[in-house]
Amino acid sequence: MKKDIHPEYKEVVFFDTSSDFKFLTKSTMGSDETIKWEDGNEYPLIKIEVSSASHPFYTGKKLFVDTAGRVEKFNKRYKKK
Repeated sequence: MKKDIHPEYKEVVFFDTSSDFKFLTKSTMGSDETIKWEDGNEYPLIKIEVSSASHPFYTGKKLFVDTAGRVEKFNKRYKKK
């Protein structure tokens, strides 16, 4: 493998803002925010809107996701002139 071409693979904490669920995993993503984890170490914090704790497929509950902005953006971009 070539050296110095791969991103750094490190432990980070993902925080699901809709369900207050946090999990520690490895990722190449980085963040300026940090959080102190249960083991006493600090890790970069990455905020996400949907995870397995809040996704309707995994929870069996319906979750309202704001799609109005996406639909309006699509209509604005592709409407007939």
